[in-house]
Amino acid sequence: MKASPAPVQLLLALLLSSGLLASGQPPMQTAANNPRLQQAYVALQALKRAITEDPKNLTRSWCGPDVCGYFGVFCAPAPDDPHTRTVAGLDLNHGDLAGTFPEELGLLSDLALLHLNSNRFAGGLPESLPKLHLLHELDLSNNRLSGGFPQHILCLPNVKYVDIRFNNLCGPVPPTIFDKPLDALFLNDNNFDFQLPENFGNSPASVVVLANLHLRGCLPPSISRMAGTLNELVVLNAGLRSCIPPEVGALHELTVLDLSFNQVQGQLPGSIAGMHKLEQLDVAHNELYGHIPEGICALPSLKNFTYSYNFFCNEPKRCLNIRRIDDSQNCIAGRPDQRPADQCLAFLHRPEPVQCDAHGCIVPPHY
Repeated sequence: MKASPAPVQLLLALLLSSGLLASGQPPMQTAANNPRLQQAYVALQALKRAITEDPKNLTRSWCGPDVCGYFGVFCAPAPDDPHTRTVAGLDLNHGDLAGTFPEELGLLSDLALLHLNSNRFAGGLPESLPKLHLLHELDLSNNRLSGGFPQHILCLPNVKYVDIRFNNLCGPVPPTIFDKPLDALFLNDNNFDFQLPENFGNSPASVVVLANLHLRGCLPPSISRMAGTLNELVVLNAGLRSCIPPEVGALHELTVLDLSFNQVQGQLPGSIAGMHKLEQLDVAHNELYGHIPEGICALPSLKNFTYSYNFFCNEPKRCLNIRRIDDSQNCIAGRPDQRPADQCLAFLHRPEPVQCDAHGCIVPPHY
C-alpha cells in the first residue's frame, strides 16, 4: 500500500520535470532581497510562534532571512519566474511538534508540498489554505486535528495527494471530494460519519483508504467507473452494511481489496474473477455465505485470500493452492477450525435470507 508520499527532494524533482515548478538555479537570495522569500519568512516565523512544543528542536535554525537554510524548508525556482527563488516544500514529518496552524500559512503561496505528519498539531486548518494554489501534496496525518472535514481542501486546484488519516475529524465527508482529480485519498481513522455517494466512482484515485470510519449505505455501483485507475481500496472496519455489487468486478487494475470487519452480506460475486491483477482479497469478519466462486481462486496474481469468520459452506479445492488463505470459522465441511454446526444451521435457515437489490444494497425484509 502507498502509505506515505515519496521524499521531498524526489517529489520536487518530479514536479520540476513535469513543469509545475521552474528549472534552473537562481542566484543566492534571502528574505532581505526577495519579496517571495520575505512572505515565506513571515509565514514560517508565524508557524514557529504557533508551535508550543518542539522536543527535537527542529525549528532551532529558523532564524534570520535565509529561509532556504531552515531545517525542513526546501526552495526552488518560482514556477512563473525561474530567476526568483521561492519556498516549494515544507517537511517536518515525525517531528512530534505541538501547536496550531496560523493564518499566515497562506503566505506560502508557491508551496507544492506540505508534509507535517506524525506531530501533535491541533485545531483546524487555516482559512488561508486555498491560497496554496500550487499545492500538490498535503500530508497532515497522525496529528490531533479536530472539527469537521477541512472544506478548504476542496479549493486546492492542483492537489493530488490528500492524507488526513489518524486525526479527530468528524461529521460528513463532502461528496465533491470524489470529483477532485486526486491520485491518493486517505480518510481513515477519523470519526467521519457519511454515506458513500453515487459520485464515488468519479474519483480517479489509485488509492482510497476508508478504514475505521462510520460508513452508512452501500458500495455504489458507480465504483465500476474507477476501473482504469483504482489500484487499492481499503474499507475495513467501517460499519459498511451492504452487499458487494457485481460492478466491483470491473476494477481490472485493482491489486488490493479489503472489506473485512464490516457487515457485508450476501454472496461473493463471481465477477471478482475478472480482476486479474488482484493480489490481496480480504472479506473476513462479515456475514457472507454460499460458495466461493472457483474463478476467484484461479486469479493469476492472487497471493492472499482471507475469508474467515463468514458463513461460506463450500470452497473449490484450488483455493487451497493459494499462497496464503484463511478459511477458518466458516461452515465448510471437512475443513479444520470451522463454526459449530448449530451456528451454521441457525444462519443458513433464517426466515428471511438476505436479498440485495441492483445497487448492492440490502433489501429490507418487508420490502
